[in-house]
Amino acid sequence: MGISYEDLEVGSREEVGTHIFTVEEILEFAERFDPQPFHVDDAAAQASPFGGLIASGWHTCSVMMGMLVRNVLNGSTSLGSPGVEEIRWLKPVRPGDALRMFNSVLAKRVSKSLPDRGIVTTLWEGIDQAGDTVITVRANVLFGLRHPQGTEGASA
Repeated sequence: MGISYEDLEVGSREEVGTHIFTVEEILEFAERFDPQPFHVDDAAAQASPFGGLIASGWHTCSVMMGMLVRNVLNGSTSLGSPGVEEIRWLKPVRPGDALRMFNSVLAKRVSKSLPDRGIVTTLWEGIDQAGDTVITVRANVLFGLRHPQGTEGASA
């Protein structure tokens, strides 16, 4: 079995993976899901405040989610998420950018109503090749407890 609630430590931060954004994938995602001109048309993007083609923020989120599932959550006791608290797109992601993803555990507690699972507050950070943070996502994730009775770190 992969990670469970008990394995997650508040204050931990791990590198999840790296993804390089290509023109082709930026266009493919945007044409299908976010066809704003600065995502799908190079000339329009050049004339926009961004000064060139940029990835959709939703594309960036999707890439990060894929890395998280493949490299952390696969085989874990993850039960999905009750929601995202905050997304911040801090800097555009451009073709050729290499985004490194980090995942931190900010807080955790055992659910009051369903004590076989815990709620973990996480922070995703996407950092480009220049070392700039381009995106942050604060989300809650539900994880099953390996040992629901008498779990250390449980709170009311």
